Amino acid sequence: RNNGLLSVIEKLKGSTEQEVRIVLLGLDNAGKTTLLKSLASEDVNTITPTQGFNIKSVASHGMKLNVWDIGGQRKIRPFWKKYLENTDLLIYVIDSADKKRFEETGLELSELIDEENLKGVPLLIFANKQDLATASPASEIAEGLNLHTYRDREWQIQACSAVSGEGVQDGMNWICNNIVNKKK
Repeated sequence: RNNGLLSVIEKLKGSTEQEVRIVLLGLDNAGKTTLLKSLASEDVNTITPTQGFNIKSVASHGMKLNVWDIGGQRKIRPFWKKYLENTDLLIYVIDSADKKRFEETGLELSELIDEENLKGVPLLIFANKQDLATASPASEIAEGLNLHTYRDREWQIQACSAVSGEGVQDGMNWICNNIVNKKK
């Protein structure tokens, strides 16, 4: 079992102390914290709903990755904006099984994409909870989110299960390739 973020940093051996800033966002209960723990290879069974947020910094080989998990509850959403400065990559997590909230999550995402601070920032969407029988396929979600209209940035939608770890590494590899290209 490989440690997602650490293996990415291995690949990103920059000669300079570059700080890569990754922001991890999504509605409450999308599985952000579980995903974060699976990326940082922590025990997933000890998760409590995010109050405010927890920031993970992983530093290795002259790279620093800050992954922020910002709780999606409505009352803290207005605070998202100030955490978006100098972001290198946005990871947006969606509960693929919660069809009732697809519209809401799509609106949040399109508002985020319009943020001044996120102009042109690569976007990775994790279509999470694919281990559930009721999960919609990533292709269907991409269509519902109108991802094809996002022409000002690189984007990728990745089906995954944060609980089993399936698909997470594929997403990390995409991040790696896109950040490397952007930082050159």
